Amino acid sequence: MPEPNGLFEAIRAGELATVKSVVGADARLASARNDSGVSAVLTAVYIGRNEIRDYLIASGAALELPEAAALGHLVRVRELVEENPASANSFSPDGFPVVALAAFLGRLEVVQYLAAHGADINSAATNGSGYNALTGAVTSGHTAVAQWLLEHGANANYRYSTGYSPLLTAAANGHVDIAQLLLAHGADPHATTNDGKSPLSLSIERNHPEVAALFQARAST
Repeated sequence: MPEPNGLFEAIRAGELATVKSVVGADARLASARNDSGVSAVLTAVYIGRNEIRDYLIASGAALELPEAAALGHLVRVRELVEENPASANSFSPDGFPVVALAAFLGRLEVVQYLAAHGADINSAATNGSGYNALTGAVTSGHTAVAQWLLEHGANANYRYSTGYSPLLTAAANGHVDIAQLLLAHGADPHATTNDGKSPLSLSIERNHPEVAALFQARAST
């Protein structure tokens, strides 16, 4: 189905009334996909348009594995993986590992299920971002997901984007608990980004004093 005029613009703008008008005229559009193959539901999830997400689902939007994983719909995830076991290790239309989408959105049970059924938790996005499950959990601050991934073989020193590691991302985003977890699992505290920024300098630059204190204390010992 081609991208319907106005629907995705309305989703991005948070215009629920327009979405209702478009989908109300043709219920099939609840399952519409944009030119990249990303569904209307997943677009709403990405940008936090929860009312639109819920309306699309209530209007009968089809939930394929990326949508089900992102939403944390474990029952639907199970149905789809049972139908196609290889899909546990699949990617979204925009190139993210499905398990990484679940991790980014804090869906721990889905992450665990996918990993148990063949998902590679260290698999990286194919869209140039380099994101994987651990970087998704770290970026969003999902401590329990990050901990589970680290305890089950996630690479604490994975490098992606412009030289970032999970620890550098945690420092930049002010996630002190995750930074401590990463350090406990062997993350390199001396790693720097491609432009030479350390966890300490990033935490100071982004005004995260608790994270800065963690690295200052390590430097003084």
